[in-house]
Amino acid sequence: MDVATTVERSLLTYLQLCDVPAGHAPGVGLRELFTPDAVWEGVGADYGQEFGRHEGREAVLRVLARYLPPSPHFRANVHLLSPGLVEVTGPDTARGSWTMQQFARYDDGSADVRLARLDVGFVLPAGGEPARISSFRTRGMFAHPLAAESTAVGGDRVR
Repeated sequence: MDVATTVERSLLTYLQLCDVPAGHAPGVGLRELFTPDAVWEGVGADYGQEFGRHEGREAVLRVLARYLPPSPHFRANVHLLSPGLVEVTGPDTARGSWTMQQFARYDDGSADVRLARLDVGFVLPAGGEPARISSFRTRGMFAHPLAAESTAVGGDRVR
């Protein structure tokens, strides 16, 4: 598998695990996707204040736990990823940039759509293991509220 495919697969797995309900990622949890010294941060005026900077895998997992079940933060949440640009930065490292679209319905009933620029650094382990995220930066580009109720596929009401 080429480097671009390897890192994109890890990023897509991360986003699936952050969906609510979580997507299916056989045999992989969030812990396995981050290096021990990983940095996860929101950058820019809005996302810097909303998300802050978190250093170390345990700190990253703690901040993600604020948003994911069993936390009631999201009733539903889905991420879509645009094609990105990936650059090999060293013998076992790579960096990529993508635009992510997120649709979310929150515990309070509000909903929004957001677009963010993701700049993500990876360590490429040997032996076909998933690429590990060493740095994750998200910068808000666009946000817009959505209607308080919508209809899901199959006609079920989402509240």
